[in-house]
Amino acid sequence: MSLVFRSIDEPLPGPKLGGLFAEYWPAYLRWWAREGYAARPTYRECRRALDHHMPELVPLYDEVVEHVGGGDSQARFLSFYAPPRYLSGCSQAIWRGDRPFLVRNYDYHPRIFDAAILRTEWAGRCVIGMSDGVLGLLDGINDAGLVASLTFGGRTQAGRGFGVPLILRYVLQVCETRDEAVAVLSRIPCHMSYNVTVLDRNGDYATLYLAPDRDAIVTAQPVATNHQENVEWSAHARFTATIERERFLLQRLTLHPKDQDRFVDAFLRPPLYSTEFRSGFGTLYTAVYHPDQIRMSLRWPDARWDLAQDHFVEGARSIRLPERQRDP
Repeated sequence: MSLVFRSIDEPLPGPKLGGLFAEYWPAYLRWWAREGYAARPTYRECRRALDHHMPELVPLYDEVVEHVGGGDSQARFLSFYAPPRYLSGCSQAIWRGDRPFLVRNYDYHPRIFDAAILRTEWAGRCVIGMSDGVLGLLDGINDAGLVASLTFGGRTQAGRGFGVPLILRYVLQVCETRDEAVAVLSRIPCHMSYNVTVLDRNGDYATLYLAPDRDAIVTAQPVATNHQENVEWSAHARFTATIERERFLLQRLTLHPKDQDRFVDAFLRPPLYSTEFRSGFGTLYTAVYHPDQIRMSLRWPDARWDLAQDHFVEGARSIRLPERQRDP
């Protein structure tokens, strides 16, 4: 199984972003409307929610909607407000040293994935990150050196809130420090349970447990997998080995505090690296974010791609994803 990853540099919303959206819109629409159009909020409800919770993002939202066609369905989808439920795997951790950095694995289905790294300068702020739904981000870094990344929180509850990729985009557009990010993440409603880890250029970090039915919990945990304070969805926890992955990462941070290369390499092997692509939870990429240098490095078992704010080259990489061998 192969995936083609692309890097796209477009300072302001334009034809590149519009082309990316057009390419994926049929798949986006099938997912977004799978419960029927009436199951999703109206455009008026979406716009009101954005105006209330993320007013700084509204001009950008309007511009992006215009570039992708300006239709009602596109506008409602791009608001990320009360979307259908979705789950992912993922592991992430902060390497705490003289120059802290964040490492994450993104585990999801390869057919429901943008596979696009965007460099944008929207509203005068440079952001580099992995696109989700064009306007959202799965992880990223801004020109202030703030990093943000997400994992699924292991709970089935859903509510009236925003999809977490748009929340990450908003954080990286308006925040510069851990404390600013914590304040924003604590007030914006999230439609499902997700864990968001933030790290700033000063080495300050936090992991927040977001949920639709309770207040955000702010922790000093350097590690996040797919549960929050306790396991609440035992079947999912067993399937994704969330407890085992968390213990493994904490052990690596404790027992090997100086071997940062081995720590990054551990994300490319079990138990962190998954080949369960047919079940929708294979590791699509490993990302390493360095806030002090404002750069990211994408890793796979047999490939590496380095990108930075000041050295971001457009291109494409075809990546062969190792699949789990079938039992004889």
